[in-house]
Amino acid sequence: MNADPTRSGEAGPVPEAEHRDSEVRRYASRVTITIIVLCNTVLLLGLWTSGIDLDRLIRTPDVFDPKKDVCLRVGWHKVRGVDKPIRLCSEWINLSDRSGQTHTFQRDTSVVEGADGRLYFDHGPQVDYRIVVLGIFFLVIISAGIMSNRYLIARYRARLEERRDGASTTS
Repeated sequence: MNADPTRSGEAGPVPEAEHRDSEVRRYASRVTITIIVLCNTVLLLGLWTSGIDLDRLIRTPDVFDPKKDVCLRVGWHKVRGVDKPIRLCSEWINLSDRSGQTHTFQRDTSVVEGADGRLYFDHGPQVDYRIVVLGIFFLVIISAGIMSNRYLIARYRARLEERRDGASTTS
Protein backbone atom coordinates (compact mmCIF):
# COMPACT_ATOMS: atom_id res chain seq x y z
CA MET A 1 0.00 0.00 0.00
CA ASN A 2 1.23 3.37 -0.94
CA ALA A 3 0.18 6.10 1.55
CA ASP A 4 1.78 9.02 -0.27
CA PRO A 5 -0.73 10.41 -2.83
CA THR A 6 1.98 12.09 -4.94
CA ARG A 7 3.73 8.76 -5.61
CA SER A 8 0.59 6.91 -6.59
CA GLY A 9 -0.11 9.36 -9.41
CA GLU A 10 -3.20 10.90 -7.82
CA ALA A 11 -3.52 14.68 -7.69
CA GLY A 12 -3.73 15.11 -3.95
CA PRO A 13 -3.54 18.11 -1.65
CA VAL A 14 0.26 18.41 -1.83
CA PRO A 15 0.49 19.77 -5.42
CA GLU A 16 -2.41 22.16 -4.71
CA ALA A 17 -0.66 23.43 -1.57
CA GLU A 18 2.58 23.86 -3.49
CA HIS A 19 0.72 25.80 -6.18
CA ARG A 20 -0.87 28.07 -3.55
CA ASP A 21 2.51 28.61 -1.87
CA SER A 22 4.13 29.56 -5.17
CA GLU A 23 1.27 32.02 -5.87
CA VAL A 24 1.69 33.55 -2.42
CA ARG A 25 5.47 33.84 -2.94
CA ARG A 26 5.02 35.58 -6.29
CA TYR A 27 2.39 37.93 -4.85
CA ALA A 28 4.57 38.62 -1.78
CA SER A 29 7.58 39.52 -3.92
CA ARG A 30 5.51 41.87 -6.11
CA VAL A 31 3.93 43.54 -3.07
CA THR A 32 7.30 43.84 -1.31
CA ILE A 33 8.97 45.49 -4.31
CA THR A 34 6.01 47.85 -4.76
CA ILE A 35 6.02 48.85 -1.09
CA ILE A 36 9.80 49.37 -1.08
CA VAL A 37 9.53 51.72 -4.07
CA LEU A 38 6.49 53.49 -2.61
CA CYS A 39 8.03 53.96 0.86
CA ASN A 40 11.31 55.24 -0.58
CA THR A 41 9.38 57.68 -2.75
CA VAL A 42 7.44 58.95 0.27
CA LEU A 43 10.67 59.26 2.30
CA LEU A 44 12.46 61.19 -0.42
CA LEU A 45 9.45 63.43 -1.06
CA GLY A 46 9.16 64.09 2.67
CA LEU A 47 12.83 64.97 2.91
CA TRP A 48 12.61 67.18 -0.17
CA THR A 49 9.45 69.03 0.91
CA SER A 50 10.73 69.58 4.43
CA GLY A 51 13.60 71.65 3.05
CA ILE A 52 16.03 70.31 5.65
CA ASP A 53 19.65 70.67 4.55
CA LEU A 54 21.34 67.59 6.01
CA ASP A 55 24.81 69.08 5.53
CA ARG A 56 23.96 72.01 7.79
CA LEU A 57 21.96 69.88 10.19
CA ILE A 58 24.75 67.49 11.09
CA ARG A 59 27.85 69.65 10.61
CA THR A 60 29.61 71.16 13.60
CA PRO A 61 29.88 74.96 13.71
CA ASP A 62 32.71 76.61 11.83
CA VAL A 63 35.36 78.62 13.62
CA PHE A 64 38.10 80.69 12.09
CA ASP A 65 41.51 78.99 12.04
CA PRO A 66 44.26 81.39 10.95
CA LYS A 67 46.45 78.48 9.79
CA LYS A 68 44.07 77.26 7.08
CA ASP A 69 41.55 80.11 6.58
CA VAL A 70 41.72 83.56 4.98
CA CYS A 71 39.85 86.30 6.84
CA LEU A 72 37.63 88.52 4.67
CA ARG A 73 35.82 90.64 7.25
CA VAL A 74 36.57 91.56 10.86
CA GLY A 75 33.91 92.48 13.39
CA TRP A 76 33.56 93.44 17.04
CA HIS A 77 32.38 90.67 19.34
CA LYS A 78 31.50 90.68 23.01
CA VAL A 79 33.69 88.28 24.99
CA ARG A 80 32.63 86.88 28.35
CA GLY A 81 35.19 87.83 30.97
CA VAL A 82 36.34 90.97 29.11
CA ASP A 83 34.84 94.44 29.49
CA LYS A 84 35.41 95.72 25.95
CA PRO A 85 34.47 94.05 22.66
CA ILE A 86 37.32 92.38 20.76
CA ARG A 87 37.89 92.34 17.01
CA LEU A 88 37.48 88.84 15.60
CA CYS A 89 37.20 87.48 12.10
CA SER A 90 33.49 87.31 11.24
CA GLU A 91 33.71 86.11 7.63
CA TRP A 92 36.37 83.90 6.07
CA ILE A 93 37.19 81.45 3.33
CA ASN A 94 38.28 77.97 4.33
CA LEU A 95 41.08 76.96 1.97
CA SER A 96 40.33 73.25 2.41
CA ASP A 97 36.66 73.77 1.41
CA ARG A 98 36.42 73.16 -2.34
CA SER A 99 33.01 74.84 -2.64
CA GLY A 100 34.57 78.29 -2.18
CA GLN A 101 31.69 79.46 0.01
CA THR A 102 32.39 82.00 2.68
CA HIS A 103 31.99 80.96 6.30
CA THR A 104 30.55 83.33 8.87
CA PHE A 105 30.70 83.67 12.61
CA GLN A 106 27.49 82.17 13.97
CA ARG A 107 25.36 84.38 16.20
CA ASP A 108 24.67 81.70 18.81
CA THR A 109 28.40 81.09 19.33
CA SER A 110 29.77 82.97 22.31
CA VAL A 111 33.42 83.74 22.86
CA VAL A 112 34.92 83.11 26.29
CA GLU A 113 38.30 84.13 27.63
CA GLY A 114 39.97 81.21 29.35
CA ALA A 115 42.13 81.29 32.48
CA ASP A 116 45.21 81.21 30.25
CA GLY A 117 44.15 84.44 28.49
CA ARG A 118 43.27 82.70 25.21
CA LEU A 119 39.87 82.97 23.53
CA TYR A 120 37.64 79.90 23.25
CA PHE A 121 34.37 79.33 21.42
CA ASP A 122 31.33 78.14 23.34
CA HIS A 123 28.87 76.79 20.79
CA GLY A 124 26.19 76.03 23.34
CA PRO A 125 23.95 73.00 22.96
CA GLN A 126 24.20 71.44 19.51
CA VAL A 127 20.77 69.81 19.58
CA ASP A 128 18.63 70.23 16.51
CA TYR A 129 15.26 68.60 16.97
CA ARG A 130 14.52 68.56 13.25
CA ILE A 131 16.71 65.47 12.91
CA VAL A 132 14.66 63.75 15.64
CA VAL A 133 11.44 64.61 13.78
CA LEU A 134 13.00 63.36 10.54
CA GLY A 135 14.00 60.08 12.24
CA ILE A 136 10.49 59.61 13.63
CA PHE A 137 9.05 60.29 10.15
CA PHE A 138 11.37 57.65 8.68
CA LEU A 139 10.39 55.11 11.36
CA VAL A 140 6.68 55.74 10.81
CA ILE A 141 6.95 55.29 7.04
CA ILE A 142 9.06 52.13 7.33
CA SER A 143 6.80 50.55 9.96
CA ALA A 144 3.70 51.45 7.91
CA GLY A 145 5.30 49.74 4.91
CA ILE A 146 6.11 46.60 6.90
CA MET A 147 2.62 46.41 8.41
CA SER A 148 1.00 47.01 4.99
CA ASN A 149 3.13 44.29 3.46
CA ARG A 150 2.16 41.75 6.14
CA TYR A 151 -1.52 42.72 5.95
CA LEU A 152 -1.72 42.45 2.15
CA ILE A 153 0.05 39.07 2.05
CA ALA A 154 -2.13 37.67 4.86
CA ARG A 155 -5.28 38.95 3.11
CA TYR A 156 -4.19 37.38 -0.18
CA ARG A 157 -3.44 34.08 1.53
CA ALA A 158 -6.88 34.13 3.24
CA ARG A 159 -8.64 34.82 -0.06
CA LEU A 160 -6.82 31.91 -1.68
CA GLU A 161 -7.98 29.69 1.19
CA GLU A 162 -11.57 30.94 0.79
CA ARG A 163 -11.43 30.25 -2.95
CA ARG A 164 -10.07 26.76 -2.31
CA ASP A 165 -12.71 26.04 0.37
CA GLY A 166 -15.46 27.41 -1.90
CA ALA A 167 -14.25 25.30 -4.83
CA SER A 168 -14.00 22.13 -2.74
CA THR A 169 -17.55 22.48 -1.33
CA THR A 170 -19.11 23.01 -4.78
CA SER A 171 -17.31 20.01 -6.31
